[in-house]
Amino acid sequence: MKLLAHISDDKTRTQTIEEHLTSTAALAGTFAAAFGAQAEAAYTALLHDIGKYSAGFQQRLQGGPPVDHSTAGAKAAIQDGNIPAALAIAGHHSGIPDLGNPHDTADESTLVGRSKRRIEDCSQWKQEISPAKAALPPWLLRQPDNLTMAFFTRMLYSSLVDADFIDTETFMDGKAAPRGMGEPLSALLEKVRAQAKRYLDSPAASPVAQERNKVLRACMEQGTHAPQGFYTLTVPTGGGKTFASLAFALEHAVAQKPQMERIIYVIPYTSIIDQTAQTFADLLGEDNVLAHFSGVDYKLTEKDDLTPAQYRKLLSSENWDAPIVVTTAVQFFESLYANRSSRCRKLHNIANSVILFDEAQTFPTDYLKPCVSAIAQLVQHYHTTAVLCTATQPALTPLLQELAPGLTAKELSPDPAHLYEVLRRVTRQDLGILSAEALCAQLSSAEQVLCVVNRRKTAQDLFAQLPAEGSYCLTTFLCAADRRRQLDEIRQRLKAGLPCRVVSTSLIEAGVDVDFPLAYREAAGLDSLLQTAGRCNREGRRDPKKSIVASFQLEGLAPLPMLSQNVNAMNATERAYDLLDTPDAIHSYFESFYRTRATLDKQNILDAFQHGIKGCQFPFAQVAGKFHLIDNHTYTIYLPIEEGADLCALLRGGHISRAQLRRLGIYSVECYEKQFRSLDAAGALERSPDFPDDSAILADPDLYSRKTGLSMEIEEGRAIIL
Repeated sequence: MKLLAHISDDKTRTQTIEEHLTSTAALAGTFAAAFGAQAEAAYTALLHDIGKYSAGFQQRLQGGPPVDHSTAGAKAAIQDGNIPAALAIAGHHSGIPDLGNPHDTADESTLVGRSKRRIEDCSQWKQEISPAKAALPPWLLRQPDNLTMAFFTRMLYSSLVDADFIDTETFMDGKAAPRGMGEPLSALLEKVRAQAKRYLDSPAASPVAQERNKVLRACMEQGTHAPQGFYTLTVPTGGGKTFASLAFALEHAVAQKPQMERIIYVIPYTSIIDQTAQTFADLLGEDNVLAHFSGVDYKLTEKDDLTPAQYRKLLSSENWDAPIVVTTAVQFFESLYANRSSRCRKLHNIANSVILFDEAQTFPTDYLKPCVSAIAQLVQHYHTTAVLCTATQPALTPLLQELAPGLTAKELSPDPAHLYEVLRRVTRQDLGILSAEALCAQLSSAEQVLCVVNRRKTAQDLFAQLPAEGSYCLTTFLCAADRRRQLDEIRQRLKAGLPCRVVSTSLIEAGVDVDFPLAYREAAGLDSLLQTAGRCNREGRRDPKKSIVASFQLEGLAPLPMLSQNVNAMNATERAYDLLDTPDAIHSYFESFYRTRATLDKQNILDAFQHGIKGCQFPFAQVAGKFHLIDNHTYTIYLPIEEGADLCALLRGGHISRAQLRRLGIYSVECYEKQFRSLDAAGALERSPDFPDDSAILADPDLYSRKTGLSMEIEEGRAIIL
C-alpha cells in the first residue's frame, strides 16, 4: 500500500509520499541548476520526507500527535557523507541547525545531536525511491573552505524549501498557484531602450543632461558585451545613475548565455522603497515590479480581497519569483545569513540575477565584511553580476583582496574624474560652530534652502523657529503618506519659485530628487556632505559659485557617537585635499574611515563559519541570531488618519488582510523601544494581543502632527524622548 504525505483539507484527495518526493525533487533540481547543483538538490529533496514512511506519521495524518519526520532523511544523508544535504533536510521546517560537535547528545538540537536520536522505522522508503548519491558541484570541491560550504548549504536549503512549499501548496489547493509574474526581461529591455532613445535623441539642455547621456550610452554599450562579474558605477549625484544602472542590468541580463533571470535592486532605506518601485513600475509596468522589504509578517486571511495580480505579487514576494525585485539592504543581507525557511526560501532566485546596490556607501560598517563576502560568493559561484552604484564609492578593494582574491571590480562609468569635474555644481563653505538661533536666522533669510541634520529632534526644534509659510520638516517620525505629500509640495514650490525652507534628516539624501539653490549640512561624513550637495543646483542651471553648500556644527550639540569616526575621517580628508568632490578624495575618506574602525565584522560572522563558535561547527542558528543590520529593534505605531483610520478600525476588529496591513504601513511610524514604552506609559497607545508583534495604534491624536510627525515630548512629565 502506498503511504501518504498529505491529505487535502476537505479529505477528498491524497498525495503519496513517493509523488511528493519525486515532484519536489524535480522542482528543487530546476531551482539549483543555476549554480551547478541540480543533482545535489534532487537528491536532497528525495530524502527530505522519508520520515513520513513511519507508522507514527501516518497516524499523524489521521489526527495523531506530532512526529519528527525530518531526522530520518538527515541521517540517511549523513550515512552517504553528504553534510550539506543533511543540514538542509534537518531544517526544512524548523530552520538549518548548527552542525555541532562530536560530543553533542541526542537531546541537543544540533545536527550531530539529532543524528544520535532513535527514530521510528521508515525503511519502506527504500522500496519506492532510490536517490542516487550526488557529488558536490566541481567548483565547490575546488574551494571547499567552510565559508563557501556554508553559503552553498544555505542555497541548497533554499532550493529544497521553496520546492517543498510549492509542491505542497499545489496539492492542497488542487491546482498550481499563479506564480511567476511579469514579462520576459527581453520585453522589459525594449521598454528601457525606447526610454533611452527619448533621452539620447532629445536636445541636451544643460551640461548635466549631456553627461547623463554619456553615462547612459556607456552603460548600455558595456551591458551588451560585459561578462558576468563585479562592477562599480560611480556617478555624481544627479548624474542619472538609477536609469543608467537599470539599462546596463537589462542589456547585460539579456546578453548572457544562458540569459539571466531577474534584476534585483537593493536600496538602503525602507523610506524610499515604494518610491523607487513606483518609478520602475511606471516605466516597465506594474506587473513586472515587486517591492519586498523587512516589515510585518502577517498571514493572509482574505485572499478574496485581492485581485489575481495582487495575489500573484503576494506569492512572488515569498520567493522573489518576479523579473524586477526592489528590496532593502536589510532584507537582502539578513536573508543571506538567515536559517529559517521564511527568509531563505527566495535565496536560490538570487542566483543568475543582476544585483544593483544603490548608495553602496551605506553598507553597514559593523557588518561590512560579511556583506562583501556574500556579494563575492554570489558573483564567484552563483552566476550573479553585482553593481555598486553611488556618487561616493566605498574603498572595498582591500576587502575584496582579503575575502575573494582574484575578484576585482570594473568601473562602468566612462571617466569618473571627468564627470566630477564637469558636474561640479556647488561651492562649499565651512561655517564652523553655529548656535541654533544663528542657524535659524540664516535659514529664515533664504527664500529656498535645505538644511540636513543628524537628529530627528533637532529637525523638529529648528522647524519650530522658521517662518510658517513654505517651511517643512522631514523625518522618519512622519508617516510615509505625509512625507510623500510634503515632498510633492516641496517640488511644486521649488518649481514655482515660492518660499521653501526644508529641515530634514538624512532620509532626503537617498533617492529624493529635489533641487535647491542653497543647502546646509550638519557635521557628518564626506559621503553625507556630498549627498546633500547633490540636492543643491542638481540640474546645473545656476552659477556654481552662488550655489552654496555650507557645513556647520551646532553649538552645544556634540556629533552623534555613531558619527564620530565619520567626522574624524572627514576632517582628515579635508586636511589632505583642496577639493573634496573628487574620486581620489572620496577614496581617501573611506580608507581613513575603515582604517579607524575597530572591526568591520562586529559579530565575528565570518570567523564563526570558518572556525566555529566554542567548538560548534557551522553555527547556522547562532549566526542567524547575531546578524542584524539594525541593532536597535523598532516598534510600529499605526496612525488613525485618512485611510489609516478605517484600516486601524479593521485592525481592532481582527478583520484586516495582509494587503490591507501593507496599505496601513504608509500610515505608521517606527520608533525605538524607549520611545514606545514612554508613549505606552503615558496612555498614548492602544495595544492588543491581536495586533502584529511590537505594534500599537496611536490613541492620542494630539501627539502626531501632519507637519512634524510624532511628538518627542510626552505630557504629564513622564518622559522626554531624545
